[in-house]
Amino acid sequence: MSVDPNARTQDFPPGGPDGRTLRGSARLTVPVLVGAAVAVVLGVYGRFHDPAGTAFNLAGFSSTGAVKSWLATAAFAFGTVQLVSALAMYGRLPGVRPASWTPVLHRWSGRAAFLLAVPVAVHCLYALGYQTQSARAAWHSLLGCFFFGAFSTKMLLLRIERLPGWLLPVVGGLVFAALTVLWLTSALWFFRTFGVTA
Repeated sequence: MSVDPNARTQDFPPGGPDGRTLRGSARLTVPVLVGAAVAVVLGVYGRFHDPAGTAFNLAGFSSTGAVKSWLATAAFAFGTVQLVSALAMYGRLPGVRPASWTPVLHRWSGRAAFLLAVPVAVHCLYALGYQTQSARAAWHSLLGCFFFGAFSTKMLLLRIERLPGWLLPVVGGLVFAALTVLWLTSALWFFRTFGVTA
């Protein structure tokens, strides 16, 4: 059997050969599954990896715990900037009109928060692993995995057109809530236990 390379191909309707398009919750399934996979993979790695005790240290800091706590505090501060800028963009701050640069501030503060959170997560996973010896450590481990899974979901959702108006604020709120509890169960705990040291 020979195939004519110049033959006209069949035109399919948009969305696939049967004319269906991904609608509703079906198009949200992939970002949610990817986020869940990220969270599970981090949790499994942290649980079965043999903790090394230390991952990195920076000159000028007294310990890896201090480095982790200050990086987490900076990430939390940038996350707070992202929350406030999002509230301004969605018109949820009474009497505040967003400036033309508010969306740029929102994007870059989110990027900065994520980039600061990555070395903290590397230290937690590599040096400490997934810990459950106390309620604080268990919540911190669980929410650390959830944070990166939810963040991955949010980044993938940003690529989808015509999302329900409530979806990104809810997912962004979950990401910020996880970041807040992570900071409370790590950096704030460290500062209260060992003092505010560099």
